[in-house]
Order: sequence, then C-alpha cells, then structure tokens
Amino acid sequence: MSSTVAHLTGEKTLTILHFNDVYNVESADKEPVGGAARFCTALKSFSHLNPLVLFSGDVLAPSFMSTFTKGEHMVPVLNSLNIQCAVYGNHEFDFGIDVLMQRVQATTFPWLMSNVIDNETRRPLADGKCSIIIDWHGMRIGLVGLVEKEWLDTLSMVDPEHVTYTDYVECGRLLARNLKDIQGCKIVIALTHMRTPNDLRLAKEVEEIDLILGGHDHISVFIDVENRCIIKSGTDFRQFSEITMRFSSEEEKPSINVRLMDVTSEYDEDVDLKQILDGFTSVIGEKMEEVLGEFAVPLDGRFSSIRTSETNLGNFICDIMVAATDSDLALINSGSLRSDKLHPPGPFKIRDLNQILPMLNLLIVVEISGEDLLIALENGVCKYPKLEGRFLQVGGMSFAFDPTKPPLQRVDPRFVRIGDQYLEPQTKYRMVTKAYMIAGKDGFDAMKKLKILVDEEDGLSLNCAVQNHFQAIQKLCAKNKCPTHHRQSLVTHSRGHNLARTIESGLHPDGVISVIPESGSICLRRSSTIEAQNEALLFEENVAVVAVDKSITRTRASKLQRQSSTEEVEKATCKLEPRIEGRIVVLNEGTLPHLLSERQAWEKSGRSHQGIQ
Repeated sequence: MSSTVAHLTGEKTLTILHFNDVYNVESADKEPVGGAARFCTALKSFSHLNPLVLFSGDVLAPSFMSTFTKGEHMVPVLNSLNIQCAVYGNHEFDFGIDVLMQRVQATTFPWLMSNVIDNETRRPLADGKCSIIIDWHGMRIGLVGLVEKEWLDTLSMVDPEHVTYTDYVECGRLLARNLKDIQGCKIVIALTHMRTPNDLRLAKEVEEIDLILGGHDHISVFIDVENRCIIKSGTDFRQFSEITMRFSSEEEKPSINVRLMDVTSEYDEDVDLKQILDGFTSVIGEKMEEVLGEFAVPLDGRFSSIRTSETNLGNFICDIMVAATDSDLALINSGSLRSDKLHPPGPFKIRDLNQILPMLNLLIVVEISGEDLLIALENGVCKYPKLEGRFLQVGGMSFAFDPTKPPLQRVDPRFVRIGDQYLEPQTKYRMVTKAYMIAGKDGFDAMKKLKILVDEEDGLSLNCAVQNHFQAIQKLCAKNKCPTHHRQSLVTHSRGHNLARTIESGLHPDGVISVIPESGSICLRRSSTIEAQNEALLFEENVAVVAVDKSITRTRASKLQRQSSTEEVEKATCKLEPRIEGRIVVLNEGTLPHLLSERQAWEKSGRSHQGIQ
C-alpha cells in the first residue's frame, strides 16, 4: 500500500522510519557509506508514505566535530529529518545538562525521558517528557522513552545522587496502561536506549507495549517476543529501519514487517544540509580560539619530559580522568599527549587542547588487580630512557622504578601506592584508561584480559572530559549563570585517596575531628557544591554520607566541616596550577632512603591494617 491509511480495504497502514546512535556526519570509505546529508535524502525518499520518524538516542557526541561544536552541528541534521519524537541517549549528556537543554530547545520535536527524574527540578531529567501522544490520521499512538540504569551511572556530568531512577519495566507498564486505558491509544511504542537483554526483559514483562525501538547497541536487531517486536537500526547514518504496521479491524494486534535500509552512495547528498554542515567546518577555526581557562603555571608537554618522567600536564590530564569516572587510578600512555611543547601560563584555548589531544580518545573503565597493575607499570618503563610513547602518566597513584635493572623487573612493588594505600597484589582496583591501551597497543597486551566496567559506548571522550572540567570550574567560581547545578566532579572520592580517607575518617584536612565513626561500613557519594535548602537533603537518616552506623555523633559543626573539606580541595583545583607531586620516582641513592622511611612509618602507624571496606 502506498499510503499511510488504506481506506478501500478498511485496513490502516502505518509506516515508521527508525534510526539510532549516529555520530559522524561525514561519509565512510566503504559501503554503506552513510553520511548525514545522504541519510537525509534517503529518508525523504519515503515522504510519499507520510512516515512516522522516530529516533532512539545518541547524536550529540562523540565525534571529532562535536569536540568543537558540543553537538550544535547535529541540530540542523535532526531538524531536516522530520523527526516526530526521540529518546535521550547517554552521549546526549556528554557536555552536561545545560548544553543538552540548549540543543533540545533548538530542535523541532519532543524528547522523552520517562524513568529518570531530576531531584532538583522534580521533572524528567533534562526537561524531557514522560510520554507523548501522536494523533496519526485518527489513530492515537502513545510513546514512552525508557533507559537503563547501567549507563546512567556512568554519566560524569550528572550526579547519580541528584536523580531518581525508576526501573524501566515498572515505569513502562504504568505509562503504557495509562496511555491505553485512560488516554485511548491504539498502540504504545517504547523508544529505548539500553542493551538488548534489557529490551528483551521489557518485551517479556510489559505486554501493554506493542513495539520497542531501541538504541545503544550499534547493531541491527529484529526480535519477535510474543508478537512484540524489538528493533534496532544500525549506526552512524549508515542504516535505518522501515517498519510497516498494518491494522485490521478483525485483529487486535497489528502485523509488522521490517526492512533494514542501507544508506549507500546511490543516494545523492541533500544539497541544503550539506551546505549547512560545510559551514560548521569553517566554524571550527573560530572555535579553536575559544578560551577554556587560564593556567597559573606552564604545562610541560615536551616529548623529552613527558616520555621519560612525571609532568604537570600528565598529572592534570590523569586527575581529570580519575575524577570524571570516579575511579581509583588512571593510566595513559604518554604518546597520547601530542603537543611536544611547553605551554605558557595564561589563556588555554581549544586550540591548545587539540594540540595536546588531537585524536578522539575514548575512556574505558576496567577492573585491575594489583598484580596486573604491576605488569602494566613494568611495560610503561621497560624502554626507559628512550622517548617511547608507552611511558606512562598516572593519576590517583604513584610508583618508583630502578632503570638500572633489566626491563620488566624495574618497578619496586614496595613503593606502589593507590591514593595513600600501598598496593595489594590481589586487591581489585577501578582504573580508567584509553581504549587504545585496552586493545593491547604499545605493549600493554596484559590489559586485553581485564574486566571492562564501562566500555567505549558508555564512556566519554577524554577531550570532552577536559572541556567539562573547565566548565565545572566556571560553575564553581560562578563565572557563568547556568540553569542547573549538575557538573563533572573536580576531585575523586575513590577509596584510597587522601580526600576520601579524610572524609571517611572524620578528619578535616587541617586535622580537626568532625565526625567519629565508632563502627559500621563506609558509604561515600559524589560531592556537590549545591547549597542544600534542607540539611536533610545531604544528611538523611537513611542515606549515610559519612557512615551508616547510627552511633556516629552528628553535629551542625561536623556537617559544615565535612562539606568545606571537599570544597577546599575543589577550590584549590580551580587555581589551575598543576604540579609535579612525586608520582613517578626514579630509584637511586637519593630517593630510596626517603621511600623506605615513608613505608616504614606507614607500617608502624598501623594504617596498612585500616583498609577501606
């Protein structure tokens, strides 16, 4: 049938065009070549069917162009596709909620976020919609947007303690029943951004949802679960799905036919959209001059320094990696930092960042044992003093090595620290690094076997994390007025770090006892500089901020001291004066006695037996 509604047979036909997870507007080198302008032409070729165009999230990042535009270049692309509705994906939040809301306000269609509420606004996160109803030629179609908790927990720019998440099955069932029983919808479609197993659970447990159009997995999927279909439509403007739903008065459920369409070079590029995108390419030159912040000290990115020793540039980058992912430690091969220059103090521009990080470095979080960490450290220093890119820069940790010893026997396990705790070979640590290293590049073969906690699809790019760091500083220093307080953390609260241990033990950074835990487990949550309108928001009876145990003495002074300890460290970070801190030490007659003395003092103090649970 060539029309959406076939009057002659009494059968109604609805055509849906669906796509998900699109990042690069440029065409690929091989078929299907895709490309945003060509994709636009492909969708327009179905206009005679008056289709319902639906999108399942991930568009603003990551890509090379989004590094400069923060996803702004995708707005005209989306608006050219005649989309009726979309659901947020995890990468919509890469640049923060403030930027996301600017992009959403510029689009011409509603965005769904049904099962995540922002506690600050008491509305769906990023001002999304819980559900919408589309009257499509006399047929009421209900749409909901559901996401999984797994990727919500990975967002560096959203504090998980400041949102309320409802399970997608519970929320989906409640909304679908309302849409059908109360709102009179003929069908309910769930736009989702979650892994296929979660879509399968939704299909099996919520019979009120007729069709699940998913994203997050960059694959093509068509699964029939008891006459409820799950469809995913490829990635990156290279594919989309044509879905034909036929409704017969005799049948309660519509029949569904699906075709996966490849966007090949046979489609011409849309001239108008291509011209707009070409304009963004020229804007990149202007964006290069945007000032991110001002450093008080020079940043040492010289190969002669960064490939043989600890540098303040390496410390700055690695500290951001740790804080953005709430990890215990960060490792990055120095070959990732490409500027090979001493950056002077003063204004730091996007151009400088692009010189340092010219590639799209995707961050991955893994679980690593102390034993495997030693193997990685050994590989990092095995070619020293050659200017090899495998030489490591680190965050959240320190180590010492003896270059006079044979390669792969140089790192002294006695002096490896994670935060202020000495390394335990069997302990599991949360480590952030690059996809490049997890793939075993630069000799890091042992990393290929590590358990991945946050993969490339859920993680953000390092370039984005650095820009978010500067944005967080601007918010903290009140240099710009923002509609929300969500931001990337400037410090880590991982278990082994001095700040975390200070807060956990009840010690103010200056040594003042603020709270005294007598027993019980420790529970930290990510910090925020938001002033609480109600003190209970920070210190609820049922949510332990410092410790779960009820025997803790809480006083007004202790609350103020605990909060200021985090703020003091964050404000120090805002000064933008990264230093050499002794994270990477060459063992010799001068350094060995000091390291031994530190270790002995630590063991004597009994701190080796404290252990953070």
